[in-house]
Amino acid sequence: MRISVKGRYALAAVIHMAQQYNVGKCITVISISEALGISKIYLEQVFSALKKGKIVASTKGAQGGYQLTSTPEEITVLDVLQTVEASLFEQTQETVFEKAPDIEKALQSSVFDVLDKNIKTTLSSITIADLVKDVEKYRLDNVLMFYI
Repeated sequence: MRISVKGRYALAAVIHMAQQYNVGKCITVISISEALGISKIYLEQVFSALKKGKIVASTKGAQGGYQLTSTPEEITVLDVLQTVEASLFEQTQETVFEKAPDIEKALQSSVFDVLDKNIKTTLSSITIADLVKDVEKYRLDNVLMFYI
């Protein structure tokens, strides 16, 4: 399975927003772009998809920007990726159905359907809040201690 740059950027941006969720302020694409080192123009495309998928809501004006529409505990990795990764969850194309329908059915039921189900189950079990906790754990791992 390969997640595109768009999917990875969407997850990173949503995690960044979740880290600041309790502040209650809108977050601009520019601030996310600067914090994560992602092109502002590309992030605008990502946020357009996230808004369409109701992961984020936008507010216009001087204090405008984006906010998560649900708590980080309620948003899963599956929610984010389904919003921006259309091809990741498309039905597997038939391979040899015309000449070997029995092989095709076996592939579909024993491999592709099982794989799709397991991917969705795994991605729906990981929340953005889980990822925020992991970020904090790794941040603490990188803190240097000096003893005098």
